[in-house]
Amino acid sequence: MRAWSHPVVPTIPGHSDAPRLHDTASDSIVEARPSDVARLYVCGITPYDATHLGHAATYLAFDTLQRVWRDGGYRVHYAQNVTDVDDPLLERATATGVDWRELAAEQTNLFRADMEALGIIPPDDFVAVTDVIDDISAAVHSLRESALAYRVPTPDALPTPDGPGADLYFDIRAAERQAPWTLGDESNLDRASMLNLFAQRGGDPDRAGKRDQLDPLLWRAARAGEPAWDSPVGAGRPGWHIECSVIALAELGTDFTVQGGGSDLIFPHHDMSAGHAAALSGHPLAQVYSHTGMVAYQGEKMSKSLGNLVLVSKLRAGGSDPRAIRLALLAQHYRTDWEWTADQLVAAEARLAAWTLAFGPIAVPAAVAAESASESAVDVVDRMRAALVNDLDTRGALEAVDAAIEAGVDDPALVGAAIDALLGVKL
Repeated sequence: MRAWSHPVVPTIPGHSDAPRLHDTASDSIVEARPSDVARLYVCGITPYDATHLGHAATYLAFDTLQRVWRDGGYRVHYAQNVTDVDDPLLERATATGVDWRELAAEQTNLFRADMEALGIIPPDDFVAVTDVIDDISAAVHSLRESALAYRVPTPDALPTPDGPGADLYFDIRAAERQAPWTLGDESNLDRASMLNLFAQRGGDPDRAGKRDQLDPLLWRAARAGEPAWDSPVGAGRPGWHIECSVIALAELGTDFTVQGGGSDLIFPHHDMSAGHAAALSGHPLAQVYSHTGMVAYQGEKMSKSLGNLVLVSKLRAGGSDPRAIRLALLAQHYRTDWEWTADQLVAAEARLAAWTLAFGPIAVPAAVAAESASESAVDVVDRMRAALVNDLDTRGALEAVDAAIEAGVDDPALVGAAIDALLGVKL
């Protein structure tokens, strides 16, 4: 599937070190140093109500990671899915009287436009779930053949030529015995917390016939009025977690560098995705599990279910400069939970204006600036790099640029190029 246009990223003198990131699995700061290519998977959108600022903050965080890797001389291979068939999408389509395929296409196009406007480096592989149904069903069939998946009687499923339809579930305990994975490896949660989150986030702990309350759905048998595909495991459609496992393994292979997403994906999605992948491949899914904080609005976490969304497209339509939106998001540390206010955008617009005056095309030429400068532009860029390498400290990088305005630099153009290359803001 088509992604969006790649922004021009300038090359600047010097280079970044390998970034250090917080790893959720170990709850520690670790070095994300690729052995060759930096391989990154970030879970994509379910295309309805896209793109709110929580989405934008997550994709901006991993855009920053890409920029640090690239500045360090690493080649990056980035993959992202689009969950273009899933219960929330189907429910929204039914509620609004729109065909689910049309809704998914419309919202995916809007997401593309928002990402391009924000200067986000696109994935090399932008994969719709509906384009890889055969691969996913083959993976589910493989798990069933390995006795890692089992049938659960499903009275409302359409009958099959072989008898009643049945949903297929992943056998967590069997997978723990056979694969290099244990439930909770990525989330570090106790069982009570897992059960609570599982129920909140699309799981069905009380489903009769399951071997373990936390066993996740792999394949949903066909129901009347729902989209379904023929497959080796019967007509139906994928469960949520298996799609990312299959896409990530196909595009990036095993043990890739970083698995990313919002903190609301830690459990069950990333924990289960890692389990599916380990069961399929015999290897861990990723080396580092990195997660972004949640964005609130009007006192509540920004979410589709609550409807308290601030959409990038509406901010843009209202005249907001996408660069200012980007700066407002960069002013928050990617791992913190925070609340969006209109004042943050006003502050970002003022910052953008000040940076443009100091380091943009109309800035004082270097030969003139050097006469009154008390700061080396090279030193400013070094401080920006040091901040970003340190767990993507974008706030520290922004403060380094702000301080350079106060001091004056000997080469404003270099700082402007670094702002573009490292922070993705073209002045």
